[in-house]
Amino acid sequence: MADPATYRPAPGEIPDAPGVYRFRDEHGRVIYVGKAKSLRNRLNSYFQDIAHLHPRTQQMVTTAASVQWTVVGTEVEALALEYSWIKEFDPRFNVKYRDDKSYPYLAVTMADEVPRVQVMRGAKRPGTRYFGPYAHAWAIRETVDLLLRVFPVRTCSAGVFKRARQQGRPCLLGYIDKCSAPCVGRISTEDHHQLAQDFCDFMAGDTARFTRRLTQRMKEAAAELDFERAARLRDDVATLEKATERNAVVLSDGTDADLFAMAGDELEAAVQVFHVRDGRIRGQRGWVVEKVEDLDDAELVEHLLQQVYGGEDAADGAATGAVPREVLVPVLPTNLEQVQTWLTGLRGSRVQVRVAQRGDKAELARTVLRNAEHALALHRTRRAGDLTTRSQALREIQEALDLPTAPLRIECYDVSHNQGTYQSASMVVFEDGLARKSEYRLFSVRGPEGQGARDDTAAMHEVITRRFRRYLAERSQLGDPDLGDGEEDDGPRSGEVDATTGRPARFAYPPNLVVVDGGPPQVAAAAAALAELGVDDVALCGLAKRLEEVWVPGEEYPVILQRSSEGLYLLQRVRDEAHRFAISAHRKRRSKGMTASVLDDVPGLGPARKAALLRHFGSVKRLRAASADEIATVPGMGARTAEAVVAALGGGTPAHVAAGPAADGTAADGAAADGTAAEDRQEPPDPAGDPTNSSGGSPEARDDRAGILNA
Repeated sequence: MADPATYRPAPGEIPDAPGVYRFRDEHGRVIYVGKAKSLRNRLNSYFQDIAHLHPRTQQMVTTAASVQWTVVGTEVEALALEYSWIKEFDPRFNVKYRDDKSYPYLAVTMADEVPRVQVMRGAKRPGTRYFGPYAHAWAIRETVDLLLRVFPVRTCSAGVFKRARQQGRPCLLGYIDKCSAPCVGRISTEDHHQLAQDFCDFMAGDTARFTRRLTQRMKEAAAELDFERAARLRDDVATLEKATERNAVVLSDGTDADLFAMAGDELEAAVQVFHVRDGRIRGQRGWVVEKVEDLDDAELVEHLLQQVYGGEDAADGAATGAVPREVLVPVLPTNLEQVQTWLTGLRGSRVQVRVAQRGDKAELARTVLRNAEHALALHRTRRAGDLTTRSQALREIQEALDLPTAPLRIECYDVSHNQGTYQSASMVVFEDGLARKSEYRLFSVRGPEGQGARDDTAAMHEVITRRFRRYLAERSQLGDPDLGDGEEDDGPRSGEVDATTGRPARFAYPPNLVVVDGGPPQVAAAAAALAELGVDDVALCGLAKRLEEVWVPGEEYPVILQRSSEGLYLLQRVRDEAHRFAISAHRKRRSKGMTASVLDDVPGLGPARKAALLRHFGSVKRLRAASADEIATVPGMGARTAEAVVAALGGGTPAHVAAGPAADGTAADGAAADGTAAEDRQEPPDPAGDPTNSSGGSPEARDDRAGILNA
């Protein structure tokens, strides 16, 4: 625990100007980011008598070892830079709004040559139009199923689309008129792109235009006595009206707004938002946040708006309607004018942030609040005592292993293999008792000769050595001005820093505790690796599966934790997660290595050429029927290689292959004499370019797969 006075900047060194500041720990890791109208006043408030600080602020300033700041021109710039640093460094003492679930969106990939309508989760991709979020994926599929009658946009995957194009016939949706079948040319790519644009316009709320257009066409067909077409158009109009009625009008004035509500206590808060477009609720979203900062509701709202809208690119946000004209919040943010200016810049037009006082908007805001209260109650039910439990678990581990501080960052390692083959190792990371999946890493165990380690202990020694060798190298090469010049006695220091910084190195931060899956042999191997590298500030233990014993280096007997111990539960979760991650990587490598093809034995034919052949001919059956001259027309193929392919598929051996390499020492048609082609044959065909790796296709293609793939 550091004394804040040891890294307090000198008097007069901090400028009296707006800016952004960040606190860092002894390893240089950013633990808190904040902004201020006056950096001098704000930072001086952290260095007052520690007894007068809020408990959370006390923990932060005693964990930190330095503070740096950047001066900016305006408070709006400070707002943008603060969010940028929070997203870049992910500080553990900053409030972060986490989705209580991964919400699905209706996405239209407008950047593709042939746009596709699909359900998407996770990070947003540029060039894709998003609608939602929705509470359930089935709600999206029901809506899409209705609208495909009027807007028959492609919904199939890339593999299905590619196979239909090769075979010259559409999939089932094309036959039942729920797809315009651009794969076989029933509609041009330009017309299909316009169809996808019409679909997006309808989903964005421009419904009346399409209803009027179809109604007019229906009347024209009836006037021409084409009653069959008029009946189809009548059904299309009914479909659009049914899809529109699913989202009842809640605000009669056609408002575009996001309504936020917040319910919480001293430790946690639940946030709900209703996305209203054209007066209709288009989506709902929720977050649950732990109050790790000493913030009031106004500051929480400001952070909420930063994280909800700051992740969208400005141009893409304007295109998708991510930032509406109106944002209704329960409490006005602290810096209202700066927030409105920032949101206006993202949208490209004026954005108003206000509190709903009366009328339909206030009534809808109360409904959003009831949803937030219900979400908080549900969260408490699911995670009753979770914060206390995690703190207790870390404290029990600290006491059992006699650690100076609680192990806030735990790394666990496990090795997986199949009788010594396809050796893989995993590194999983838990911070504050929770999995941090973005920090997970995988290792392919090579061994001294590149053929794998001789046993589990050698594999563990190699993995620990590689991880901490990278840590030592990246720590010395960080080049961060506030970390000193690399001397042993040169610790982090406070001062001004540049606003443009790179993303932190992957292995630059050490764990407080390393856990290995195994008993004394694995622990001894890991301890030897750490000792060889001179790493003596990282605790180490092993968790044996048989009796769940905790082994410490150099101890004859294990540490026994009670079966009901929260500390043991946490170690078990860490160990099981490392085991799962290692097995998944091992199975993936094994499956890839056990896939073989008759084309593997063709000299000079690597994965790229195999994919090109199958992409050109569509199936191995057609490739077998092709002549050497036809094969040679494929880009990248030569006459000699084409003859070798014919010989491999037909069972013969061409003369140049039987005769061996040419007299000048070169191998046949691009195959290097040093064995490059043999190395290429170790890799399986590219799944993206090999239709034999998909599960669908014609009966002929399935027969071909049965003949060339052996698992």
